[in-house]
Amino acid sequence: MISDNMKNGMQQAPARSLLNALGFTPEEIRKPMVGIVSSYNEIVPGHMNIDKIVEAVKLGVAEAGGMPVVFPAIAVCDGIAMGHIGMKYSLVTRDLIADSTECMAIAHQFDALVMVPNCDKNVPGLLMAAARVNVPTVFVSGGPMLAGHVKGQKRSLSSMFEAVGAHAAGTMTEEDVTEFENKVCPTCGSCSGMYTANSMNCLTEALGMGLKGNGTIPAVYSERLKLAKHAGMAVMELVRKNIRPRDIMTKDAILNALTVDMALGCSTNSMLHLPAIAHEVGFDFDISFANPISEKTPNLCHLAPAGPTYMEDLNEAGGVYAVMRELADAGLLNLDCMTVTGQTIGENIKDAKNLNPEVIRPLDNPYSKTGGLAVLKGNLAPDGSVVKRSAVVPEMMVHEGPARVFDCEEDAIEAIKGGRIVEGDVVVIRYEGPKGGPGMREMLNPTSAIAGMGLGSTVALITDGRFSGASRGASIGHVSPEAALGGPIALVEEGDRIRIDIPNLKLELLVDDAVLAERKAKWQPREPKVTTGYLARYASMVTSGNRGAILEIGK
Repeated sequence: MISDNMKNGMQQAPARSLLNALGFTPEEIRKPMVGIVSSYNEIVPGHMNIDKIVEAVKLGVAEAGGMPVVFPAIAVCDGIAMGHIGMKYSLVTRDLIADSTECMAIAHQFDALVMVPNCDKNVPGLLMAAARVNVPTVFVSGGPMLAGHVKGQKRSLSSMFEAVGAHAAGTMTEEDVTEFENKVCPTCGSCSGMYTANSMNCLTEALGMGLKGNGTIPAVYSERLKLAKHAGMAVMELVRKNIRPRDIMTKDAILNALTVDMALGCSTNSMLHLPAIAHEVGFDFDISFANPISEKTPNLCHLAPAGPTYMEDLNEAGGVYAVMRELADAGLLNLDCMTVTGQTIGENIKDAKNLNPEVIRPLDNPYSKTGGLAVLKGNLAPDGSVVKRSAVVPEMMVHEGPARVFDCEEDAIEAIKGGRIVEGDVVVIRYEGPKGGPGMREMLNPTSAIAGMGLGSTVALITDGRFSGASRGASIGHVSPEAALGGPIALVEEGDRIRIDIPNLKLELLVDDAVLAERKAKWQPREPKVTTGYLARYASMVTSGNRGAILEIGK
């Protein structure tokens, strides 16, 4: 056992004395030591039940012969951090989570890990850590929130943000906004649509790192506690079989996850996190991989914000395994990939059934023949940009309009809510990328304001920042290279014509090359917005969005 390095032999008598100080018995010390990484805190709704999940995991580990030991990981609630300086600290926590978990796991020589995340950055951060530490590991999330009900309709957090925009447009009263405020988030759990947290928890199943139901069993269901106990048992079986994350998270498994992503219509943030996870296992993931996979993968689900169904509906319809069964029937998945069950993907999903063809469309009746995400390139985004194609209305799939240019999110929101953005405009928000932000803020407030003002089918938004999974519409993010690096988005001027052609995967600034060259010659880097603390260190090392905003020494 790995833990023998810190607890066996005369040299380790001091360590054993400290284990005695913790109240460990000799019998417990002899067992495999399983670190349980708890993301529990009292500020994130998706995490308020994780203490109960952790206790269930501990029972499962102990019942299967291990010694469970809990240690923490941080987590930011993107919804609470949205729209102010706090959002600069969201994406950047992914790497803090990976780094701190790596430190704790290796410093204490754990034999195995059970990761208990639930929200946007701690799921991918812990997947990155799992790849680095590479001891037997199982994931079990806190589970999704149930949908709210407002005026007889199911609603979620994206409805709340759009209600604020509708109030600014004068189409919703303050009393109506208050009703939304009190009803759209009715339980603990990760927000109830196919937003980033739920996207990544579902993709954890597709990667093979979580048990069936990890992404979809609602947080408040007792079935979630059973799942946690089984996760604790499963990790001990992995210890016995010596199956490790890098045996599971292979190149084929990551491409499987990307395929499932396309079918589910996941958040565009998955195109930051899958490359970062791939980087940890030594696979150079180019976001352009998305397009050939998207071309052959039908979009089978339209969960909020793309449609009227929610995570609870996906769970009742058969969950991620039912979606994977549909894809497998079309020959779109590698079924030989190993998983935390000790069996292959093919063995796991062989009996899965689609129980609701309205929630999970069958292969002969998809929402579209192409996947939920697309990577657009062109002279405005030479290294790529990302759009959630499944959440774009048909009339905006091809759009051309004048650029309305803003150098920060706040200025854009003021213009949108002030009525200065009109039908046909292309809103450009720049210097919000990983380095320029720093931290690559989500633009949920601007996209929600556009939708709430009734402009969702006529106005596009382009940014070197990113979007929440709750964003919908012609929202194109991750534009690379970012403005802070002198990318073409930094050269756009007010009134320039921009053409978006999603079917042909194009994003073009309709300005002569010679004019762009003149602008480039005059361009000067901006002074960093932050010069101290973690954000400054992050900005000095981070890459653009097309590479997953990974950190590289000397970058």
